[in-house]
Amino acid sequence: MTIEYATRYRRASRIPAEPGTPYFIEKGEGDRAHLFGDLITIYAGGEQTENTFNFFTVEGPKGDLIPAHLHPDTHEVFYITHGAVRLFVEDIAGNQQEKLLTPGDFGFVPKNCPHAYRMERHHSQVVGVAAGPGGTFERFFENLGASTEQLGLPTEQVIPQPGKFASVPEQYDVRFLPDHQWQTR
Repeated sequence: MTIEYATRYRRASRIPAEPGTPYFIEKGEGDRAHLFGDLITIYAGGEQTENTFNFFTVEGPKGDLIPAHLHPDTHEVFYITHGAVRLFVEDIAGNQQEKLLTPGDFGFVPKNCPHAYRMERHHSQVVGVAAGPGGTFERFFENLGASTEQLGLPTEQVIPQPGKFASVPEQYDVRFLPDHQWQTR
């Protein structure tokens, strides 16, 4: 049996709204959102961890580069469980690098470091953890994209309205860098 909770984000969630409550979530049954062609599943967020970290997965098809962005107050971890993901990063001195990550590979992006990624194989999956003094950004995905109860990838891409790009990211410690150029591939 899985317990459902009402939260300020959803009428039904398997994640309790307050910290201090132990819980379990079966595979894929976290809070789900579609953004572009990806499925994001949240398993733990700021509400449960007193804004110390979050834990989520991003699954997607082979596709385009996710736009360059940074998190002023949040460190981010990329752990690949399926497929292949190319991670692009730039340190605070401006040195760029990229790495193709496959199952079992790990990437770490410190706060304030521009980064982007691209799913290189269909059905790739990243396990993400983000932590930092400024809170967590997991609710960014459903506020920019669309909450869903559907399991699996979206049947059609979920493209945010232009106004959302102007307002939602800053609320969740995400700063897009539209003019950023990668010197790597």
